[in-house]
Amino acid sequence: MRPFSYILLALVFLAAATAPHAAQSVLDDSDIQFWNDLQMTAPIAKNLDLFTVTTLQIHDNISKVDNIRFGVGVTAKPAKGFAVTPFLTFMSDRNILNNFRYEYRPTVRAVYKYQFKHFSLGHRSQFEYRFRPGRNSWRYRPSVAAEKPLPESWAKGIKIFAAAEPFYDSIAQRFSRLRLGIGANKSLNEHLSVDVFYFRQGDNFSLPHTINGIGTVWRLDI
Repeated sequence: MRPFSYILLALVFLAAATAPHAAQSVLDDSDIQFWNDLQMTAPIAKNLDLFTVTTLQIHDNISKVDNIRFGVGVTAKPAKGFAVTPFLTFMSDRNILNNFRYEYRPTVRAVYKYQFKHFSLGHRSQFEYRFRPGRNSWRYRPSVAAEKPLPESWAKGIKIFAAAEPFYDSIAQRFSRLRLGIGANKSLNEHLSVDVFYFRQGDNFSLPHTINGIGTVWRLDI
């Protein structure tokens, strides 16, 4: 448990070191949100899966639906612990005038996961281009995540995890956002699992500046 605890502490220190402006922005603007994902994968060839994700986000202190997304792509697994997923996301969200606007995001995601004796450590690099009203842009989103199974005597089939994800924005021309999350994963059967997590996001470029939220990710392997 000790190496995993060190990683968890490192993520906390990362938040304190890299997001001082975001912490100051709580007085300016904040929100409480509820995020839900449904991710489905289906094999289409050896080491190649069809990937889809449907997202529903409830914003404004969990009072109204503000963001709906659907993404589709493929996941290639050329080596153990390594996966590459190019996909396209269609998104509809509310702007400051309370009207829905549309956005398209072609994205490439690469994930490497290394399994230690008692826990795993993963890194993800994600590049996305944003076709949207007003001004197109791109973002780079690296992240690091640690995951550890709980002892069977405590809880069967449950893993706990922690993750940190900074965002580089081409318009801001800097890392302007940091998202931290902690949660647990439960395998319900051989095809279905669910993540339940808490996250905190600080942003010194876009609104809202500070988000606290809870979320779920349902993963279905067909």
